[in-house]
Amino acid sequence: MTRSCARPGCGEPAQATLAYDYAASTVWLDDLATEAHPSLYDVCRRHADALTVPNGWELVDRRHRAIAS
Repeated sequence: MTRSCARPGCGEPAQATLAYDYAASTVWLDDLATEAHPSLYDVCRRHADALTVPNGWELVDRRHRAIAS
């Protein structure tokens, strides 16, 4: 079963998993997790590529595709 993007109104297949650490003001983007988890968000490639974080936060993109480009 393919998981869909967590963004409201988006029906695209998820291709990345997003995690937040509020205490560290950090957001991580990883390759899609093998299983869904209630504290993580699965997003499509378009939303992962367009992701921005609040001022003062760090975005850590650990996707393999991101490293190869």
